[in-house]
Amino acid sequence: MSSTEIVNQTTSSEALNSPFVQELVRQIRAQDSYGFYRSWSDELILKPYIVSKQAKRQISVEGDVEPATKGRIMSFYRAIAAQIEQKTGLLSQVVIDLSHEGFGWVLVFSGRLLLVTRTLRDAQRFGFDSLEKLADEGNKLTQKGIELAEKYTEVAKL
Repeated sequence: MSSTEIVNQTTSSEALNSPFVQELVRQIRAQDSYGFYRSWSDELILKPYIVSKQAKRQISVEGDVEPATKGRIMSFYRAIAAQIEQKTGLLSQVVIDLSHEGFGWVLVFSGRLLLVTRTLRDAQRFGFDSLEKLADEGNKLTQKGIELAEKYTEVAKL
C-alpha cells in the first residue's frame, strides 16, 4: 500500500468519525422506517452524497428533482440543525423551499433567529467531491449556526 493510499484512508476515516457525519448517518437511519439500511455500513449509506465533478456534469438539470435527492438535502440540513440543538440546547428546525426545477433555499432556524441560510441551485446535482468535503461543509455550517445562536440567544428563545 502506498503512502498516498494510507493518507487517504486516514483522512476518510477521520471524516467518517466526525460528529457531523455521524449525525448525518443517524438522521438517515432515523428516516428508515422499514429497516432497509439496518445492515448497511456508514460508508455505503453516505455514498450518494459523494458525487464527482464529472458525475455532476452527467446529471441532467432538466426535469424535476428526484425524491431521493430531496431526502438527501433534507437529511444534510437536519443533521446541521441537530448538531446546533445538541450544542446550544435551542430547538432548531429546517425549512426547505425547492422548485421542481431545482432552485430554492434552505433555512435552519431557532425561535426567530435564522442560524443557517442557503440558496440552492441545480439541486439535482446536490453532493460533494469527497467525504472530507461533506464533513467540512457540514462542520462549517454547524459552527456558524452555533456562533449565531450563542451570540443572539434571546432572539433564538422567542
